[in-house]
Amino acid sequence: MAHRLLPIMLLSTAAAVSACGGAGERARPVHGTAPAEVAGVGYTSDQLAQALLTEIPGYQKAGEPDSGSYGTLKAIQNAARLQRAAQLDKPRCGTGRPGGAVPADAPAALVTFAKRGQTVTETLMGMPAADAEKQVNARIPTGCLKFRTKVGSQWSQHRVVESPKGEIGEGSRTVGVSTTTGNTATRTWYVVFRGRHYLATVTVYGPQATRTEAERLARNSLAQADRILP
Repeated sequence: MAHRLLPIMLLSTAAAVSACGGAGERARPVHGTAPAEVAGVGYTSDQLAQALLTEIPGYQKAGEPDSGSYGTLKAIQNAARLQRAAQLDKPRCGTGRPGGAVPADAPAALVTFAKRGQTVTETLMGMPAADAEKQVNARIPTGCLKFRTKVGSQWSQHRVVESPKGEIGEGSRTVGVSTTTGNTATRTWYVVFRGRHYLATVTVYGPQATRTEAERLARNSLAQADRILP
């Protein structure tokens, strides 16, 4: 089983939570170490957990970091359940494309920070360079930049903007999603970037979320990982 970053992200936004878990939900650590990259090159989930951000000014940690195989992370499982429950008015936009998937057994670590009305989630995933590059190079089809989702009886409207390939780490991509559900408007910005033998995502969710903050925190994430990971 593989997990697709983009569809999970967008469908989770439909229910007004970030792809990696909402504020107030306490992640529980997963004991044990996920396998490292093929041929023994890469990082374990324990190493990735040690490289997560430990603090963000103005935010508080929303529970302890979670680590293990990507598919076992509680926030990823919750997002996948939401994806299965959501109805998409453009079904083709939720199918993903070659290179747009994260192996469920990839070593990973995740942490979420929260402040009033806003969350920041950082995820580090051990991944071969070629696979990480495919994630960074993936692009959203033009026909999927506007779509609607339905969770339960509630429809949400979404507009997506995607920046040209960036230069955070060894390559990055930045995507923004504006969501309107009834009278409530929210924004989600996420940055995907490639480091040495890992892929990272930094997601900022809330009514005041900005691209500037998401990219600044992605650079902070990169600096922290570079200090910790050998």
